Amino acid sequence: MRCLLALDQSTSATKAVLLDLNGEVLHFASREHRQLYPQPGWVEHDAEEIWGNTLAVTNQVLDEAAIEGLELASLSIANQRETVVVFERDTGRPVRPAIVWQCRRGDALCAEQGQLGRGPALREKSGLRVDSYFSAPKLQWLVRECPQVAAQLASGHALIGTVDTYLIYRLTGGRVFATDHTNACRTLLYNLRKLQWDEELCHWWQVPRNALAEIRASDASFGETTLDGKLARAIPIRGVMGDSHAAMFAQQCVTVGSAKVTFGTGSSVLMNAGGAPPRGLEAAVSTLAWVQGDEPTYALEGIITSSAATLTWLQAQLGILTSITGAEALSEGLVAGSAGVYVVPAFAGLGAPWWRESARAAIVGLSAHSDRRHVVCAALEAIAYQLRDILEMMRTEAGVNLREIRADGGPTANVPLMQFVADIVGLELRVARRADRAARGAALMGALGAALPVDPARFTGAVDDIVYRRQMTAEQAQARYEGWLRAVSQVLCVA
Repeated sequence: MRCLLALDQSTSATKAVLLDLNGEVLHFASREHRQLYPQPGWVEHDAEEIWGNTLAVTNQVLDEAAIEGLELASLSIANQRETVVVFERDTGRPVRPAIVWQCRRGDALCAEQGQLGRGPALREKSGLRVDSYFSAPKLQWLVRECPQVAAQLASGHALIGTVDTYLIYRLTGGRVFATDHTNACRTLLYNLRKLQWDEELCHWWQVPRNALAEIRASDASFGETTLDGKLARAIPIRGVMGDSHAAMFAQQCVTVGSAKVTFGTGSSVLMNAGGAPPRGLEAAVSTLAWVQGDEPTYALEGIITSSAATLTWLQAQLGILTSITGAEALSEGLVAGSAGVYVVPAFAGLGAPWWRESARAAIVGLSAHSDRRHVVCAALEAIAYQLRDILEMMRTEAGVNLREIRADGGPTANVPLMQFVADIVGLELRVARRADRAARGAALMGALGAALPVDPARFTGAVDDIVYRRQMTAEQAQARYEGWLRAVSQVLCVA
């Protein structure tokens, strides 16, 4: 039986998923990597650890597949976006830790671009806001603050890549140095209308153009791999996408106005905007949903910087939770929910629609009767409130009246949370029953690019979606949401 291997390299872990051509998961493996915080506001990953985990999880599923005599057709990659790796041309080894999308060390450099009056041109060219969430400020920081890295880049001894580029380079033994459009367009170095690296943007951010990868369509060929000698016969790499874009493709948001949210460490809300880049946006960013063949599909995006990450903070930093999965059990006995307590998770600033990088997190509305259950419940509820913020923004800027939104990601397993989301946003919420949407979307893109016999509807399992509808009254939902807006306004007042 022919099968597809997909990697989902996310912010917290590396996962390998083996699927048959009907989209059924045959084998799965996952391995977490460390989150490194060298100083406040900085976030890093050990890219060599990620490479080791990639080999470990693929070896695990392939060992299981070998017992069953399965034939591997291809490898696809979905990856955390905006995170950047600088690695050696000769060996592919990282020259320093990867700088993660959450890292805020580029804030001052973004402010500098604004002071130079480049903000409007940067937004017009890239479709993005000038924010250190994206890759270019991280790279400019490296060039300015790490002379050895700057020298290696200038001499051509080192290369720059998002995580997909880095993994492709290692998987192909340095034979392929490439990325896809969905990753390239998240860097602030890419021209969204010309679909290529922009020389002027590279110059403004002091990023050597020669150190950037070739850009290919999401369904293109990205070389072949033996998975570092694990396979006797090399297999093609095909289907490479940023994780949120891959999840959108798996959710089959292929018509204009269809939208999805991926709940993860942060959350990305993407709405299909058709074949032309959106214009005249204020708070939303425009991006590529994917490029299939020669045809681009654009999207509006709203970014939530902290969703499940808030629960991780409650566990790791405050010790309120013993496990992330324990959040549901701890809060489910509360009849009145958070009882007026709100957690505003601005640990790395607030993203859309506020875009206030100076904002810092707060717990608002505590009383003498509040306990840890109310804080945990408020952290969960913040996921729903932030999603409504994004949807309200999209309604205003795109003029689209959404009837439903499709959801995937780990938090969707929390049934009370998903019902609360449906209550607060007031839309039909369609939750993917089949997990691993990012891996599944990349695999589907690769299979279609290779003309394999797959049926998208069956492969993605859309007919099995779980549907949530509002049970709370509109007045109750609005009152809860207005409480959230008051809490955010308090945070913004001191930012």
